[in-house]
Amino acid sequence: MDAKELSSKTPDQLRDELVALKKEAFNLRFQKATGAIENTARIRQVRRDVARVKTVLNQKAAAAASAE
Repeated sequence: MDAKELSSKTPDQLRDELVALKKEAFNLRFQKATGAIENTARIRQVRRDVARVKTVLNQKAAAAASAE
């Protein structure tokens, strides 16, 4: 997932994406704790995707605030 792809989404879609990513991050942490995780690199990818979504959401909020 890249920032260009995220910037084309609406804030509601971004919030839904954020919720899904946080659920996935929780599940991955749970798998890591139980020793059942297969792809440990996925944890890092999900963390960075969460940060990307939050960044784009903040950029959209700042743009909306400056437009007022």
